[in-house]
Amino acid sequence: MSQNTPPSLAQRAAMPVLIALSATHLLNDMIQSLIPAIYPIIKDAYALDFRQIGLITLVFQITASLLQPVVGYYTDRRPMPYSMVLGMGFTLAGLIGLAYASSYSLLLASAACVGLGSSIFHPEATRMARNASGGQHGLAQGIFQVGGQAGGAMGPLLAAFVIVPRGQGSLAWFSAAALLAMILMIWTAGRYAAFQRQQPKPKAKPGTGTKSLYPPATVAISITILVVLLFSKNAYTASFSSFYTFYLIERFDISVQASQVMLFLFLGASALGALGGGILGDRFGRNKIIWFSILGALPFTLALPFANLFWTGVLTVVINLIMSSAFAAILIYAMELLPGRIGMIGGLFYGLSFGLGGLAAAILGEVADRIGIEAVYQACAFLPLIGLLAWFLPRIQEGRAR
Repeated sequence: MSQNTPPSLAQRAAMPVLIALSATHLLNDMIQSLIPAIYPIIKDAYALDFRQIGLITLVFQITASLLQPVVGYYTDRRPMPYSMVLGMGFTLAGLIGLAYASSYSLLLASAACVGLGSSIFHPEATRMARNASGGQHGLAQGIFQVGGQAGGAMGPLLAAFVIVPRGQGSLAWFSAAALLAMILMIWTAGRYAAFQRQQPKPKAKPGTGTKSLYPPATVAISITILVVLLFSKNAYTASFSSFYTFYLIERFDISVQASQVMLFLFLGASALGALGGGILGDRFGRNKIIWFSILGALPFTLALPFANLFWTGVLTVVINLIMSSAFAAILIYAMELLPGRIGMIGGLFYGLSFGLGGLAAAILGEVADRIGIEAVYQACAFLPLIGLLAWFLPRIQEGRAR
């Protein structure tokens, strides 16, 4: 009984940290989600084409991706819980810049600032969530990610009911959310540091530690496959976050506000998918969840371009519910391949998530200008086929996390 008590107490002590990290993730990603949510507004205000819209996404997401692996590698060696506050400072500066930008170049610079804040936040927060998991890594990542996905889904609603009626300058109102996030981050960092001091230091065992259990070639091939799978997921998701509102307006002739509500339904499904993917990955294994989360969406993506307005809404919710369960499984799978590199893996894959999504948005924007937005969705319907590459992933030893 005495042997079972410490893990139980540690798990209960970590839960406030996980919930607080999820809340900060919600605020961080809510602010970020305002960038694509205002695209219909700034497209008319600045006379932009789809290529320029895609370029804003590219600048934001490339900036968010470049520093993440570097930050993660550094914080693996020297943890810096309070660095999240600095990251939110950059996000706050970018938010104010977006509210009062007088030119397209200032829009790009402000989007880059928001991306820089994200690159500092995600690696350290991911490492903190992993260390505070109490051994339930999938559940911990699910709790952490559900905050981010929920925050990302709030952007379209805020745009529909706040920014569209009141204009671009109303973005500045959300500075209050950034300030709240800073306060919460300071509390979380202090609580996490106290929690870490209370934990017994594990005794090293022969053959354990930070060394991978797999040959370097296997690790390299597996990481490459995971990156390609992540690209297929993010390329499809980028087509929605950047261009879904335009697709709905063009095909079904609905209002901007109605299109934002539809985008919210799509993004809102990702919160449930992220949590479910983490929990089910702990129970059934990462390989099975990776298979299902990407390839399982294929029948629905193929049907989407031919659906009416009602079934478009239904199918997009189902598609994102399935596809969003991939990220937690992919992230923890990579962490099992490279134990001891939690921050670097978190930075790498969150960075790739932003970077690949931005690259896909820029490419799809150029394609949309040439062949039309509806043709883009017909072509993207085949992206989940890339999920067949999951066949070549080695089976992770289930139970290590448990």
